[in-house]
Amino acid sequence: MRVLVTGATSLLGRSLAERLVGRGDSVATLQRHPSGLAVTEHLGDISDRQVVARAMEEADAVVHLAARVAVTGPWAEFEAVNIDGTRNVVEAAKEAAVRRFIQVSSPSVAYHGESLVGASADPADPSRARGYYARSKAGAELLALAANSPEMAVVAIRPHLVWGPGDTQLIGRIVDRARAGRLATIGSGAALIDTTYVDNAANALVAAIDRAPEVGGRAFVVTNGEPRPVRELLNRIVRSAGLEPSRARVPYHVARGGGYAAERIWERRGGDEDPPMTQFLAEQLGTAHWFDQRETRAALGWKPKVKLAEGFENLQAWFERANG
Repeated sequence: MRVLVTGATSLLGRSLAERLVGRGDSVATLQRHPSGLAVTEHLGDISDRQVVARAMEEADAVVHLAARVAVTGPWAEFEAVNIDGTRNVVEAAKEAAVRRFIQVSSPSVAYHGESLVGASADPADPSRARGYYARSKAGAELLALAANSPEMAVVAIRPHLVWGPGDTQLIGRIVDRARAGRLATIGSGAALIDTTYVDNAANALVAAIDRAPEVGGRAFVVTNGEPRPVRELLNRIVRSAGLEPSRARVPYHVARGGGYAAERIWERRGGDEDPPMTQFLAEQLGTAHWFDQRETRAALGWKPKVKLAEGFENLQAWFERANG
């Protein structure tokens, strides 16, 4: 199959492209900076219709990962990339007669600030999603799924908290905070949280490409299916980096209120640096969110191959090599 992957410089994008190449697919990528992958690369922004159209030529399938992923920032920037950019990719795919379209979304599109316990993939809701990132991704998912048709099967995959060796988002931020002495458990730390090892997430996207004609028009949450207390996850990540876990704790209501205040201050200040806490982050670390994976596994014919224990072993080995 000829597959176009947008956003291939991300941890998940690279892993996906490597798997597609490994199984014999012809892979092209579209992103702003060179990826170093052994594929056909198109450099540019998904907001540029001409660039998107050129990258789309002769594609049989598209996996759309490119997005603005940030904690704060003006709504216009999230809208331009995550909604308008997705519209460009979807429209170009239809014009190029692409048969399969995988929209990489997020469980945050259906998260409203309350605990998710054994949840399914509820409908995306931009009006209730928390924060600009989640709202824009919710709008993008709805836009993509609306394009589902007999001519182009569209599937939304929502990987939850993807991590692995080399991750600069989840793992990198946690370790950086731990090294700076700014990592604290929110609340009791007992809330159960699902995560997804990167290899499993990439395999789920490959499965979605293959099953798209049968499951078009649907959204699926993807996780390892091994929920753990958030305190345990934080401690294992920190120990993998060779650091001692912090014993600091912040009451949930204090973290949530402080996060809200920090967001307002950062909005006025501007800049690229993330605030120490946001309302959404406090909710993510202080409430349960784990998902029933039975429907996802049955529909995609997929299941995780890398357990959390093996994933943390891989992460520790990577840190040991990186620290030399």
